Formats: sequence, structure tokens, C-alpha cells
Amino acid sequence: MTELARSTIYYKSHAPVAQSVLDATLCERMQALALVFPRYGYRRMTAQLRREGFAVNHKRVLRLMRASNLLCQTKRRFVRTTDSKHELELYPNLTKEVELTKINQLWVADITYIHVREGFAYLAVILDAFSRRVVSWALSRHINSELTMAALLSAVQARQPPPGCIHHSDRGVQYAASAYVELARHHGLRLSMSRRANPYDNAKAESFFKTLKVEEIYLMDVVSVAELAERLPYYIDEIYNEQRLHSSLGYLPPVEFEALHLNSGPQAGDVLTIMHVCPV
Repeated sequence: MTELARSTIYYKSHAPVAQSVLDATLCERMQALALVFPRYGYRRMTAQLRREGFAVNHKRVLRLMRASNLLCQTKRRFVRTTDSKHELELYPNLTKEVELTKINQLWVADITYIHVREGFAYLAVILDAFSRRVVSWALSRHINSELTMAALLSAVQARQPPPGCIHHSDRGVQYAASAYVELARHHGLRLSMSRRANPYDNAKAESFFKTLKVEEIYLMDVVSVAELAERLPYYIDEIYNEQRLHSSLGYLPPVEFEALHLNSGPQAGDVLTIMHVCPV
């Protein structure tokens, strides 16, 4: 004869029910997040949920994302937009000598193409290597030095970099052009370039382009360059710079990461991204 109380014998745990309700709540929230960040993997999704107060681990998030068909796999493609067959002066790679500790130490610049239904558009960006923040970008139907100069002028206006800030790019003619070099030097920038045919030397810019295309461009049907110019500010400023979590930044968005490393009071660079749409 057992000495257990009758209430103990007939007790039924409500844990499975509670667990099921919490899983449903998590799935609902993850589906909402997936509408904003359609290419988030389970690690970033876990970090985002924790920021919102959910006590979850990555194994649980992975299981629920798999069950909800929220996982996706994409292949990375490299597309050549660099014309380095020129006789213009080239510059050594200075990035390896830099230990990043603050903004405006190292900028990375690059160009990519974007296919729209009426043809192609070319996007030039400049990112701060410390915070991964896009500080400026320019869009055009033409890939030339006017495009890259527009992005550089916007970056200088936005950040007001101190003398000695390194400007790193590939060896493309758009960045080696005399007018571009003169403009960069006029604003106190030190020029740095990747090794020949090595996109990994400019990996931060390549990573941004991959993120932009996978999370935004491939998911929308854009007819014209003008329409693309209207839609890019939302993703770059509001999503990528202000909301998207970066694993290299401790799962913080670039704007928040910069705020943690800036002293109180107004700081150079503590402004919105500046963009420029070149004449078509």
C-alpha cells in the first residue's frame, strides 16, 4: 500500500501544454520576424528573440524554424565588376596594419550590379569597417568614376573623417582614376587596395552585397532604376543599419554598436546614411 497522497497519484503535469503554448508564441513571433528579415538563420533569430525577452536557446529555435519551414539556404556568387587592366597607379593593402577600435579608421568601398527589368543598375557603397555601417551609397545606370565619386562625396559629408582614415577598395579603374584619387587625398584619406583578383581582401563589402541581394533584391520585382532608388533607403537605413543583427558585432545592429562606442554628445558620423542617385 503506497503512502502517497491521492492528489499525487492523479496529478497531471501541465508542462507539455505550457510548452506547446510557448512554442506557438515563438513560432508566431519568428514568422513575423521572417517577414522583415527573410534570410535570418537560427543563430540571428535566437539573438533577436533573446533581445525581445524570450528565454530560448539556439537548438530550440532551430527545431521550430525547421518545423515552420523558415530555414533557407543560399549559394554565394561572385560577379566581376572590377576592371583592373589599366596603367593607373595602384596602392598597397593597408588593412592588415589596422587594429580597429573606433569609427572612421577604415572605410571599405566597392561596386556591385543589380538586375532590374529594364536592364542593370550599379551600386557603389562605402562602409565603416569597424561598425559595418553603410555610411554612403550611390546608384547609377553606368559603372564609372562619377558613380564612385558620388558615394565618396556623400561619405565625407556624412562622417567628416579625420586625416589618416584609410580608404580601401579593389584595383578597379573607378577607384584608381586620377579624379577619384585627388578627391580622396583632398579629404585626408589614405588609399589602400586589394591584391589582384582577390575579393576576400574586401570581404566586408562583399558580405554586405550578399546580404542586400539575398534579403532584399532577390525578393522584390523592380522595374526601373528609379524604383530601385526609392526602395533601397528603407533596407539600407532602417533594416540593415538600424535593425539587422550582425554576428561580428555581438549580434547588435551597426547603429547601436556605434552608439556603444561613442562618447556622449554629438559625434562625427552620428548621422543618417547619405545616398546619391546619379543622373541616368
